[in-house]
Amino acid sequence: MTITADAFEVLPFTPACRTIWDDGDHVLIGVSPGNSYFSAERISSLARWANSRFAQVDFVYADLHVDRMFASFGYTEEHAARRAAKEIKAVRRRILRGVEEAGPPLGDTRVRALSEFSGNHIYQLLHRRVLHFIETDDDFRKSCEEMAKFFIGPKLSDGQSITEEQRQVCFDYLAAELPFFLDTPSILDVPSSVSCYHVQMPLTDVLYGRGGGLRATRNQAYAVVRPEDAGRNDVDVPRAA
Repeated sequence: MTITADAFEVLPFTPACRTIWDDGDHVLIGVSPGNSYFSAERISSLARWANSRFAQVDFVYADLHVDRMFASFGYTEEHAARRAAKEIKAVRRRILRGVEEAGPPLGDTRVRALSEFSGNHIYQLLHRRVLHFIETDDDFRKSCEEMAKFFIGPKLSDGQSITEEQRQVCFDYLAAELPFFLDTPSILDVPSSVSCYHVQMPLTDVLYGRGGGLRATRNQAYAVVRPEDAGRNDVDVPRAA
């Protein structure tokens, strides 16, 4: 089910995800601050690729809980806030530069911070659902714990384990992002949407594969989108901060 287009390899997670991909209504590209994968050049390539295939494109960058993530690694509160602000400003600048260098979009392309949706009623509802399932659904919580290892593990020294503070911050970071993997169409008022990232995430099976519990809506898709010539070890592991 792999699709190759404009130097990118696209892997929709399910046949239904492939159908939503083919519809071409909307694509959401999540961008992590502090991740070298998201250079301005890479974002420009992604913007050109997305603009040629989707009626609407949204780049959404994480700007919530980044300061807390730094603090969980021992930064003082003041230093963590400064470091987070620097990382967030830098990633926004790279996205805007990349989108501009991609040229005039064929459709509607927007760049937004995750925090801009905090007043959106649907986003709020989905966020509360995610927090509820973290507390009440063992399978979902285990997948979130795997995500915490996925994000934080590469930043730990040999022999170190994730602390409870780091795990909780990562849960909050994930809960802020997951509404867009559950029901972007309702949040952004689009017919259907594909949420993209450059690596497969441990939570994908839970949100798109199982029959019950917290699941993505029928018009929400997920796809891994990565450079065509990149092997599994050539793509940076995403960082939460």
